[in-house]
Amino acid sequence: MRPARGMTLLEVLVALAVFALAGLALVRTVTGQMVALGDMEEKTLATWVADNQLAELTLAKRWPGTDWTKGQENMAGRTWYWRWQGVETNDDSFRALDVEVRTEEAAANARATLRTYVSR
Repeated sequence: MRPARGMTLLEVLVALAVFALAGLALVRTVTGQMVALGDMEEKTLATWVADNQLAELTLAKRWPGTDWTKGQENMAGRTWYWRWQGVETNDDSFRALDVEVRTEEAAANARATLRTYVSR
C-alpha cells in the first residue's frame, strides 16, 4: 500500500477556522472604515456650512449681537441647522463670533463649531 496523500479532516477544519477568523477581522475593519468615512463626510459638510455662515457675516460687515441667531441651510441634499452668536472680548472694538452647525435642530452636540473675530 502507498501512504495516503492529502489533508486530514482535522487539518481542513483548522484551515477553515483560520480563514473564517481572518474573514471576520476583515469585515469588521471594513465596517469600521465605512462608519468613519460617513462621519468624516458629515463633519466636512457641517464645517462648510459653518464657513458659509462666517463668510456671509463677514461680508455683511454687521456687528454681531450676543444673542443666538438661528437658521438652516440645505447642502448636499440635507438640511443643516446653524446658529451663531457674538462673544464679548476684552477689547470693545473686537468681538468673537461662534458658529455651530447641527444635523438636527434639537441635537445636543454640534457637528462643527468655528470661531472667528470681527472688528468694528
